[in-house]
Amino acid sequence: MLRFRKMKTLQKFSAVHAAFHNHFNQERHLTSRDTYKDNRSAALAEWQSLMG
Repeated sequence: MLRFRKMKTLQKFSAVHAAFHNHFNQERHLTSRDTYKDNRSAALAEWQSLMG
């Protein structure tokens, strides 16, 4: 937090980080390996379509 000199920069970083974390956080401990891998593949495919 001390690396950000302006509060606006910290808020922008936090907003992007939260969206990114929520998109990729699959809560692995709650799902089986196969379901986790399927969800992870879908998330990565969506990310690649957004970036490509």
